[in-house]
Amino acid sequence: MKWSAFFTSSIGKKLVMSLTGIFLITFLVVHAGINACIFADLFDPTDDGEMFNRAAHFMGSSWVIRAAEIGLFAFIILHVVQGFMVEFQNRSRRGVGYQKTMGNKGSKWYSRSMGLLGTLLLLFLIMHISHFWVPSRITGLPEASYNPEHHDLFGKMALVFENPFIVILYILGCISLAYHLAHGFQSAFRTLGVYNKRYLALINGLGLGFSILIPLIFALMPISMHFQWVGLQN
Repeated sequence: MKWSAFFTSSIGKKLVMSLTGIFLITFLVVHAGINACIFADLFDPTDDGEMFNRAAHFMGSSWVIRAAEIGLFAFIILHVVQGFMVEFQNRSRRGVGYQKTMGNKGSKWYSRSMGLLGTLLLLFLIMHISHFWVPSRITGLPEASYNPEHHDLFGKMALVFENPFIVILYILGCISLAYHLAHGFQSAFRTLGVYNKRYLALINGLGLGFSILIPLIFALMPISMHFQWVGLQN
């Protein structure tokens, strides 16, 4: 079989989904770690977002990170495209639905709704990029008071999350991410051939913990900023 035929086949598409999904999972770990820097303010009241801004400056100024950023966008696009292709392929093969659905006895609802959850995440990602990535990389942000070379991304976050409607949208996005990860984490390893019961139990446990912890960290960011648990007013 030619490589082009393999990657357009059902197995090839799922393999691409798995590999890009695992890459995006590692990105989420890094992104969550950067976001967690906003809580330095809880331990050092004089911080006022300095640790977060320094971390964000490093991510934006390092050529290695910027190069990886290009790969990240490429993997996101590939993951989205392949995801929709797999979803459409599955729907076309099912054809007429079953006379009696098995519900959660056959699979969890979020396993059957990966297309919907992925679409919601895509919309959330577009909103997130417009709020933070575009200003920090393209249109520009105000300088940080302690260092003119650093952008005040922390201040931008405080401004964005003043709006309770945006906070609610971010929380809904994090909930969608949690359910997407609940299935996607273990599914990626299954596609790569992990079927040993002992390893599967470990992966399922790690996947469940990951799908709770990472979205929770992301959700705490807009919540904490909105209620001024961190920042100049805390």
